[in-house]
Amino acid sequence: MRKILKIAAPVVVLGVAIGSVAGLSAAKDAPAKTEEEARPVSLYVDSVQSENVKLTVRTQGEVRPKTEIDLIPQVSGRIVSINDVFAEGAGFDQGTTLIQIEDADYQLAVASAEARVAEAAVNLEKQMADARIKRKQWQEWVKDGEPTPLALNQPQVAEAQAKVRAAKADLDNAKLNLDRTKIRVPYQGRVLERKVGVGQYVSVGTTLGRVFATDKVEIRLPLTDDQLAELALPIGFVAKADNAPAVTLHATVAGVPHEWTGRIVRTHAAIDQQTRLIYAVAEVQDPYGAASDQGVPLAVGLFVSAEIESVVPQHAFVMPRTALRGDDQVYVIRDGKMEVHTVEVMSTTADHVYVSAGVAAGDQVVTSAVRAAYDGMAATAITRSAQNDASASR
Repeated sequence: MRKILKIAAPVVVLGVAIGSVAGLSAAKDAPAKTEEEARPVSLYVDSVQSENVKLTVRTQGEVRPKTEIDLIPQVSGRIVSINDVFAEGAGFDQGTTLIQIEDADYQLAVASAEARVAEAAVNLEKQMADARIKRKQWQEWVKDGEPTPLALNQPQVAEAQAKVRAAKADLDNAKLNLDRTKIRVPYQGRVLERKVGVGQYVSVGTTLGRVFATDKVEIRLPLTDDQLAELALPIGFVAKADNAPAVTLHATVAGVPHEWTGRIVRTHAAIDQQTRLIYAVAEVQDPYGAASDQGVPLAVGLFVSAEIESVVPQHAFVMPRTALRGDDQVYVIRDGKMEVHTVEVMSTTADHVYVSAGVAAGDQVVTSAVRAAYDGMAATAITRSAQNDASASR
């Protein structure tokens, strides 16, 4: 019995103690819970503007000559002289003789052709004189009936006239070949490549060099389908005087930024099968003269960035570029709460974003950085103008 009491006594005491603690805990009132309201975040905002705007898209391309050809002679001969302007990179005027082929043989051909023309003309006069004599003899001696053409020498006259025409054609051809010994082009241009030298014999079809015209240059500018829509340009577009979109071209030459202006003159009528892009063609008039920027021409081969401005105004909601979150979201503050809006972006620039839906004119869009943003977050709108006024009054 004593052993049982010794073992049971501590257990009983421990059980009574635990029960007492549990009873006291149950009888104690629970502490009152206090909920803290989230402090609103102060954020910079700007108002959304409703405007009719001409959208601008950015792209890039390489300057190419509108006219570029290989110089190929139409006559054979030895080159006797080459103009100093026929050198790579040099410019030349319209009609300048770039290369002179030896023309002695062609001058002899002209002289021979002139002799044949004179001979044919004499023969024609002789046959016409015979025809007049035969007609007069018929009228005086025969009188009755109608004379045959042969009796009046008409076939001989026709043959003589044909020989005159043939001789004149040969003369024209001889003069043309003589003129072709002077290699010229019908426009002002520059030399890309020279392949021949003085004393070299060239035949018909020999490539003498390559030149291009400097009156116009073209830039092929790739556009996505969305960019084509922003510019309101159809596939196969051909510009007229009043609907050619303006293009501003930029490039850095010798460490200095330069700018040139041009116009979109057409778009391709087919989509590129490899890139799935549509190409618009910009044209710049007189790139080496009046269109040059501070004396720097829009040189062939230069890689440029381009800004194309649409001709047709479109309605858009305009806001700062910093308001756009991701690809298509903005934060709007209304009644002290921040709302996440999905917008339909029409175009973006370095400073602005243009959308067609998702916001309304006058909405306060957040332009400052926001961490862990969510729909319904407490926020206070601060305009930068109000912030500047507060700072100035201190």
